[in-house]
Amino acid sequence: MSAPNRLPHPSDAGAPVPGVRKICLTVPTHRECAATIAAVAAEASYGAAYFGVEVVLLILDSTEDATFARHAAAVNAIPATPNVSVLHLDEEAQRRFLRRVIAHAGMSRPELICDLMLPDRVSYGACTNRAFLIAAALGCESVHRRDSDIEFQEHAGVPVHPIHHELRWLGRRAADVASQVSESDIDQALADRPVVTVGASYIGEMSVDIDDIRRRDPQAYHDIVSQWAAEGSTAEQKRDLVAESFTGAGNEPFTGDHTVLGLVDPMRVDMGNISYHRVYEEIPLPPMAETIGSDYFLIHLVPDSRMPGVLHNRHVVNRHTPERKTDAAFHPYHLRLAKFFLSMLYLHVIYQRLGEAGERLLDDGHRVRPDRVAAIVRDSTLLDRAPNVRRLDELDRAYRRLGGRYAVFADHLAARRDELLAEAADDMAQFALLIDAWAPLVRAAKAIGLDAA
Repeated sequence: MSAPNRLPHPSDAGAPVPGVRKICLTVPTHRECAATIAAVAAEASYGAAYFGVEVVLLILDSTEDATFARHAAAVNAIPATPNVSVLHLDEEAQRRFLRRVIAHAGMSRPELICDLMLPDRVSYGACTNRAFLIAAALGCESVHRRDSDIEFQEHAGVPVHPIHHELRWLGRRAADVASQVSESDIDQALADRPVVTVGASYIGEMSVDIDDIRRRDPQAYHDIVSQWAAEGSTAEQKRDLVAESFTGAGNEPFTGDHTVLGLVDPMRVDMGNISYHRVYEEIPLPPMAETIGSDYFLIHLVPDSRMPGVLHNRHVVNRHTPERKTDAAFHPYHLRLAKFFLSMLYLHVIYQRLGEAGERLLDDGHRVRPDRVAAIVRDSTLLDRAPNVRRLDELDRAYRRLGGRYAVFADHLAARRDELLAEAADDMAQFALLIDAWAPLVRAAKAIGLDAA
């Protein structure tokens, strides 16, 4: 059954029903995003009013003092709304919470775990892991993540909020959802399993800010982006991957809702427009530092383990913030991209083995078994590093071909070559360690709550 094209308005819902369901809508940020905070606050109000849920808007803020102050002003300007609360936490507040949770969990290496959860470098996976633990401490049933550099589309003058589909489908049995979405592609054997993810993608600018390379030199662009490909990929498979990479849902604006129940293709969703039920309490994200895409693990794990999801078309709008274009940001940004390519040596093998294991990754209650996932991740650290040596060679050639500051970056990359090769393997070992620690951390977070910490 197709959903109506008319977008509901919060006033349609009547009085909210407090205490029925609590959710966490989170915006992790290390950049200025006052406009995004205001927009996501409006989405929180919509969710609370239309679905009668309690919404915690959680802003995990790693910015410097002046930007944090601007964010605090944006938070103070959010209109008071029934059943919506806002938590704006700087890194020190987050660290206090983590240390209490880690101590309560009785971790044998508390400082290492704290460093994996809150490293001194940018980590997209670690910041989302903190949101997961805080959501558990707050007693939330789901986590809904937005990036700090997104906007919402509008249709007929009304914002197109992804939370509309997230709250509608998350946690329900696939069998009960099948007749209510636009399409169902779910195997009957999976009908009793809950919908654990609902997501969509983005329109607008590329998710990775490398369009300048594509315009300057299409061959260099192909040579760089094709490093994402798995070992053994054919030339045609690499061309297809390069054509699809980092482009999201293109530029077609929203005209009406369309939802599909099934095993959600990881290439069709983005972490700036995603939500999870339950699974984030079972497996964390890789805590890799300075690595683009380090927060995408669950996007793969959910379909690999044969857990249902709903794909919708309320795509957010991706926009590149100005600081990405500066010389100061250029080298760190491209380092994160290079580290993403190096991580794929391990992640391609991990995803393949997860897919082969399939529903054997789940227990009788359709929950992910962390010991099996950790074993697969840990085994990947034994892989030969030779393919990553080749990746660095090809990146070096492509960046030098581009010249200018790209060639300067190639010098920086060459100087850190051995360090980066070792770090890519170490990242997987640390991820396996965090998976082992995750269940005790989640239990501890729930036991002590956020106020106590």
